[in-house]
Amino acid sequence: MARAMWNGAVLAESTTYEVVEGNVYFPREAVKREVLKDSTTHTTCPWKGVASYYDVEVDGKVNKDAAWYYPEPKDAASNIRDHIAFWKGVQVER
Repeated sequence: MARAMWNGAVLAESTTYEVVEGNVYFPREAVKREVLKDSTTHTTCPWKGVASYYDVEVDGKVNKDAAWYYPEPKDAASNIRDHIAFWKGVQVER
């Protein structure tokens, strides 16, 4: 079981997940969509592809770009398609 928490709220919880470079990637359906707000931020990883970000919002507090995903991951990272990871103070337990 993996769980992501921030500001007293559970953001994601799942018994199935992927771990890549020490980051837990939760299946999209395991993440509470209501806490995610679209961000315009994008970064590029040479082997995973272009990452898109979400701001995480809980009880009016915003953690900018605290979640990311790869909409079209490269073949080497195909296992994280439709998965979301967290950072920036989000506590992830597994």
